[in-house]
Amino acid sequence: MMQISKEDIEVLRELGKKYMAYATLPVQDLKRKMWLRHNSLNTVKPMVLIDQMPWNELDVDGSLICKVQNPYFRGVEYEMRMEIYKWEHLPVDMVLNPYILIPRILGDTGYGVNIQNERLATEKDSAVFAYHFINQFEEPEDVEKIKDPVITVNREVEKEVMETAQYIFDGIAPVKFRGFILHLGIWDFITQCMGVENCYIELMDRPEMMHAIMNRLTEATISRIEQINKLGLYDINSNYCHCSHTFGTDLPSASCDPDNPTTYDGWGFGLAQLFTSVSPAITDEFEVPYMQRLFPYFGAIYYGCCDKLSDRLDIVAKMPKIRKISCSPWSDREEFAANLPKKYIMSNKPNPALLASDVFDEDVVRADLRRTIKAAQSNGVCLEMILKDISTVRHDPRRLWRWAEIAAEETARAQY
Repeated sequence: MMQISKEDIEVLRELGKKYMAYATLPVQDLKRKMWLRHNSLNTVKPMVLIDQMPWNELDVDGSLICKVQNPYFRGVEYEMRMEIYKWEHLPVDMVLNPYILIPRILGDTGYGVNIQNERLATEKDSAVFAYHFINQFEEPEDVEKIKDPVITVNREVEKEVMETAQYIFDGIAPVKFRGFILHLGIWDFITQCMGVENCYIELMDRPEMMHAIMNRLTEATISRIEQINKLGLYDINSNYCHCSHTFGTDLPSASCDPDNPTTYDGWGFGLAQLFTSVSPAITDEFEVPYMQRLFPYFGAIYYGCCDKLSDRLDIVAKMPKIRKISCSPWSDREEFAANLPKKYIMSNKPNPALLASDVFDEDVVRADLRRTIKAAQSNGVCLEMILKDISTVRHDPRRLWRWAEIAAEETARAQY
């Protein structure tokens, strides 16, 4: 076992007891069944989750302060503290797994490109920041910088970690590993390598170079996927992908080896946020062909993030395995709902700016939620709403708690 103090063990055990007291409540099974129906396009009501929050602004009673000294289990402690906090203050439709997740001991060398940036602005104790990225792909020859990632797992340390976790939580909770969940938004990586402005210029001036970059990164990503699958390291235990629950009747498949799960039994997520400011034709040419090569490796795909997709849903539909599509604040939600094929779930992203105004206006929040629900229901679309990318609540966490209460009220009234 790992070396860990009695004090650390005591903290973790008490947290584990509190977590499991919530995770084993009957309402967890009810919500899990609702997500199963929802993800099968037989939804009961619009589902709601909240994630990616400004944790530095949310602690009101010290419950988010970590006490564990062991570096590995301090991370496990913080994960439990965040989950408990969400359940106590803003649960909406979240589901707590009836076991404790611990991270695998994984290695990923990346694509071999050294991202360089300069931080332009920062605000103390806030998530507000901006970067200037230094172009790493100035000439076509720079494509050669891209290397295949090397994926590793330290089985010996993992065995030690699992034995320690099982000892700590003995009699309290089962323990499971959380593996890889792959981010397939290659254009997000390219923008960090080049900078947004340079990407736009090269898409116009040297499209063949941009295709070469995208092709090489696609090849490298396929190598990453194949290595993960060979090692059996993909995630099937979190029931979560890109801030949305993934409970389903068909994944993992009946043939899945739970000790060696692969991408075919899990979810991945793709996006091309850069293309919000370009024509749909650019998405069709520079995103679709590459995702058509990557997405078949997965059981299911969540597509989109902050992208504007309401004007190109027909193009998104060319990519396989997609089940949920993001309707960001930059999309026209009425156009999105009207044009979304019924085989997809409309994964709406309410505008987090409503929590950052000088005055938190509950009427505006309620009207915003009702508008989205009306758009979805008027078009017979299966809807979920995920409030995320929350940079600030102006150091008033009760704004977030109240948003959750309002969302619960409005979606309960909008049952299908």
